[in-house]
Amino acid sequence: MDKATLQNIHNRIKPYIHKTPVLTSKLIDEICDANVFFKCENFQKMGAFKMRGAANAILILTEAQKSKGVVTHSSGNFAQALSLAAKQIGVTAYIVMPKNAPQVKKDAVRTYEGIIIECDSNIKAREDEAHRVVIEKGATFIHPSNDDNVIHGQGTAAIELLEEYPNLDYIFTPVGGGGLLAGTLLAAINFSENCKVIAGEPKNVDDAYRSLISGNIEKNDSTNTIADGLRTHLGDRNFPIIKKHVEKIIRVEEDEIIYAMKLIWERMKIIIEPSSAVAFAAVLKQKSEFKNKKIGVLISGGNVDLSHLPF
Repeated sequence: MDKATLQNIHNRIKPYIHKTPVLTSKLIDEICDANVFFKCENFQKMGAFKMRGAANAILILTEAQKSKGVVTHSSGNFAQALSLAAKQIGVTAYIVMPKNAPQVKKDAVRTYEGIIIECDSNIKAREDEAHRVVIEKGATFIHPSNDDNVIHGQGTAAIELLEEYPNLDYIFTPVGGGGLLAGTLLAAINFSENCKVIAGEPKNVDDAYRSLISGNIEKNDSTNTIADGLRTHLGDRNFPIIKKHVEKIIRVEEDEIIYAMKLIWERMKIIIEPSSAVAFAAVLKQKSEFKNKKIGVLISGGNVDLSHLPF
């Protein structure tokens, strides 16, 4: 993937996304002993970076494909992102969601005119139901993170950050499905001289960390983390990019995630979700290593259940 192609992707999706702000905090700089620049995708349309990949994946479809709609399986931000992007572009979106998905997320999908198809709460049920929609409706399946067009769209957040601050030493992202991390890596390779990319991951679901060690895509036996957006695993489209280019993955404990989340809420006065706090928690965990460096942190989203805050 070359710079010109990534720039074309960025230009293509611009009418459908927000250019999100980059915020700083003197106090957080003092705590980290570094210059930290927060790329705030919590201010993105539908509240998360996933709007970028969803828009790109729909826009590259042929008119014939668009006429039959798109389908994904997701209980979280990608369900909302694909629904809203499809609505803006004039395409039908079928969203396979587990029956026990939070009502607030189902309501958001319906607000964006996504058509919800409920299934049992396991990955096989999700995949089977999405496949059924592909066969019956002729819809195009779009994976939330393991899709080249989604990955390239997600990378535009880092492109914007590097356009504004071209001399960053590091960019930190959270890692779950791997789409944001892979896209950020492609952006850093093409839009910076020597900016390195580091991922934060909950220790309780450290499949990406273990995948780097083994060289194969590992999975988790447990989903026991507050960072609900990071409970999934890498895919065969994003893992090769991550394996080749990521500087390292830093694992963080649950209390470190909560502390990082609380610090940003209190000091920066912005709402971020637990998954977003993981990247900042990784900075804090090994801050001595990054002393006096310029660090970009991708705040991936701000879709929080306010009735279940961890503090």
